[in-house]
Amino acid sequence: MRGLVMVLMTIDHASEAMNHGRVFSDSIFFWKPGSPLPAAQFLTRWITHLCAPTFVLLAGTSLAIAVANRRAKGDGERAIDRYILSRGALIVLFEVMWMSPVMMDPGRVLFQVLYAIGTSLMCMAALRRLSDRWLAVVGIVILLTGEAALGALQALGAERTVPAALLFVPGFFAHRQFIIGYPLLPWLGMMCLGWVLGRRLMVWRAAGDEQRAPRVLAMLGGLALVAFLVLRGVDGYGNMLLHRDDLSFVQWLHVSKYPPSLTYVTLELGLAALLLAAFFVVTRSGVVAPVLRPLQLFGQVALFYYLLHIHLLHLAAWALGIREKLGIESAYVGALVTLLVLYPACRWYRGYKARHPLGLARFV
Repeated sequence: MRGLVMVLMTIDHASEAMNHGRVFSDSIFFWKPGSPLPAAQFLTRWITHLCAPTFVLLAGTSLAIAVANRRAKGDGERAIDRYILSRGALIVLFEVMWMSPVMMDPGRVLFQVLYAIGTSLMCMAALRRLSDRWLAVVGIVILLTGEAALGALQALGAERTVPAALLFVPGFFAHRQFIIGYPLLPWLGMMCLGWVLGRRLMVWRAAGDEQRAPRVLAMLGGLALVAFLVLRGVDGYGNMLLHRDDLSFVQWLHVSKYPPSLTYVTLELGLAALLLAAFFVVTRSGVVAPVLRPLQLFGQVALFYYLLHIHLLHLAAWALGIREKLGIESAYVGALVTLLVLYPACRWYRGYKARHPLGLARFV
């Protein structure tokens, strides 16, 4: 599942680097009602909306499993806290020192998905002590109340402050030199739900109930999609002010990612749950199709791949003189070439990480 996310993400970043007609209108702050939404360009962007929520959810799932494994090996709670905090801080550092220089002009800093993941991990050092039930409640409440929090900030005239942007709503600061694209709290809510999922997976496996995970995931995915249809149909609260212009298919899917609306969360996590259920069924059948093995590889070294692929795309676009000059085909061709070029490096890194489980590679 995480490997699929990496593939879709590469399409979006190849589009960003080379596609002149790329659509970027996933927020009321970027969207002018009545503007056209070319279907092909919009859907090329839309299919990649699955990436960030799924990756953050699975980061929480992986963390829950990793913490359980560390406890089983005899690690104390303080040692586990140090690992979580140091890994979270390192991921934020990657955002500032490694990703921002290639994605922005010199001197500008962008806080996007690595900031959200890193700070969410650091929060989980404390939140993981809650019971699964209470942590699920925390995650759901955060996601349900995001739009209300935005409304309260707007009423106070505080939505354009740095603290508000770090926690609730994206913002531009210091003459657009400092940009916060992924505020912490909505993504922390998704990581909390991912942690609970990881805990449930371990409980079900320990009980020998291997079929429960796909059943529960399929049920929750279906319920989330029903919630999306209701919220988008009513077109009121839950849309983060990005309402439908009409009843067209693209307008139904035109939901707010910046910040994540409830419609965005229910749609993307609903789809993610259904896909994850399908992957559980396929892999537990004992036959993993060859086409799935590359996805498995990219999923096993997801952060390593993430840290390389954008640099490769931007370097290629600059060297070939095609930055934002090509058509929509460049998103798919560029993504395919990037995946093929980085595949050997990812295979090597997977082996290196397996041979050095206690080295620095455990953080990436």
